Amino acid sequence: MHALRLRIPNKGKFGVLHQLPVRRLPSSTIYRCFSIRPVQEPNAGTTTPVPDEAPHFKSKSPYYFEAGYALYAKRPSRPFPPPFLSYPSASFSEPLSTYNKSRDRRSYVNGEMIRGVTNGDDAVLVSDSFIGANDGVGAWATREKGHAALWSRLILHFWALEAERAKYGDSSEPDPVSYLQRAYEQTKQATSEPNEWYGTTTACAALLGSDTNNPPHPILYVTQLGDSQIIVLRPRNREIIFKTTEQWHWFDCPRQLGTNSPDNPMSNAVLDRFEIEEDDVILAMTDGVVDNLWDHEVLQNVLDSMEKWKNGAKNAEDGKEPGEHSYADGMRFVAQELVNAARVIAEDPFAESPYMEKAVDEGLSIEGGKLDDISVVAAQCKRRKV
Repeated sequence: MHALRLRIPNKGKFGVLHQLPVRRLPSSTIYRCFSIRPVQEPNAGTTTPVPDEAPHFKSKSPYYFEAGYALYAKRPSRPFPPPFLSYPSASFSEPLSTYNKSRDRRSYVNGEMIRGVTNGDDAVLVSDSFIGANDGVGAWATREKGHAALWSRLILHFWALEAERAKYGDSSEPDPVSYLQRAYEQTKQATSEPNEWYGTTTACAALLGSDTNNPPHPILYVTQLGDSQIIVLRPRNREIIFKTTEQWHWFDCPRQLGTNSPDNPMSNAVLDRFEIEEDDVILAMTDGVVDNLWDHEVLQNVLDSMEKWKNGAKNAEDGKEPGEHSYADGMRFVAQELVNAARVIAEDPFAESPYMEKAVDEGLSIEGGKLDDISVVAAQCKRRKV
């Protein structure tokens, strides 16, 4: 029988959290339960929500992402706390009633809808020039005022906004690390008093731009902090042309941004800039994938999925006719197939996995896959037709 593996506070992925003093509630504390159901995020899609009132942003680059995402959560996502999610009042006559928002389950920060999608404690975001996947440290759920999913989502939200609003192009280049630094600072401010919430998260994202050559070439800016990962595949050569390097404090404790962590973007984030080609595939993944699948398995799975899609093995449940499917639909299919493959290993107590291999190298007796939130964004570089 395979025993459940429990992580201890001074070891493991949330090792930096042991510095946080634990506030114990008195035995007389009355726990209140609410019948509000958590927001159920879609488990796959091609774009993550953008506010209706958001100004339309169009990159100067002639290249863009056709992207999709797929998700699997090891447990349902917790709803965001007030003021990020404002629950409707219980009475129509109650002063300052919010009954008119009873159907609005979107989350807000600074009066603006929080972009991206939550998956357990992970968060992903998809736009036409920016994709990201953050992995919140779930152990914060055991701490009072702990909410890692809030941290992972807010950092990704602010990071995307900084990238969107930045002035770059022509002779100036983007600076994703400074964007992440500002996103980190804004997240700390949003989760400080009087709305204090604790959490930490890894971060990885890819920003697509172009150089000034004639004709221009697509340039990818990849930022990494922690053990989420960006992989770039070249389907025509059937090879991985780039992958980020995981950053660790020790086994199962990656670098992370947030409460009590010594890490920060300007000191610890790694930026890679390199030229890619049209039709290259970029994957942004949390460790629910990379702890369960080796690189060659990821590569083969993506290539097989693209071939299935090309040959017509499209998702029949989306209600679309064959001619209505887009490149983004294909990338959503690729992401879903990769999530499915990682989940098979994650739920197998006897499977061989990269996580098991790393544990054995540390002298730990661990076997099987690692059950975790699994988040994948798959994007293909395309050239605009206009």
